[in-house]
Amino acid sequence: MRRAEKQQQGDKDRRANAGFSLIELLIVVAIILIIAAIAIPNLLRSKIAANEASAAESIHVVLAASSIYNVSYGNGYPPNLAALSGTAGVAPTCNQADLLDSLLANPPHQKSGFVISYTGENGAVTPPAGCAPGFLGYLVTAVPITLGSTGNRSFCSDEPGVIHFDANGGPIAAPAACDALPVLAN
Repeated sequence: MRRAEKQQQGDKDRRANAGFSLIELLIVVAIILIIAAIAIPNLLRSKIAANEASAAESIHVVLAASSIYNVSYGNGYPPNLAALSGTAGVAPTCNQADLLDSLLANPPHQKSGFVISYTGENGAVTPPAGCAPGFLGYLVTAVPITLGSTGNRSFCSDEPGVIHFDANGGPIAAPAACDALPVLAN
């Protein structure tokens, strides 16, 4: 009888040390894949929403900097984004106003998966001495670098300061095209 008890004890010990069965491991992997399938699309949508919010805010920052430039230097709106940049330790001028972060002001003008562009519009003004000529108007746009991955919409604005969006994410070529798009809700 002792021999049978030892045999049963040995069988129990072997099963306890055997680890997980293949079926148990497959069930765990399947559960992990199901959770990932649910979580990853939500994560991507959240990332796109954050990138789009950042792009709209970048447009807003350029709008504010352009308005401050217009009032401060008597040169209309800035000739380009670089004019809104500055150099540390150097006094601001109409050519380097130090109103905008260098990430937006200097090439490649990319932030949070969007390309920010600025175009002077409506003709140049007669500049003050030493200044590059500014413009009577402008168009600022933010277009996703990779449509569907970094963003689904593009954004634009001009001198009235209203931010518009294109639900298709395409580039916006002119102020009239921008003004025809839906307004981004505040």
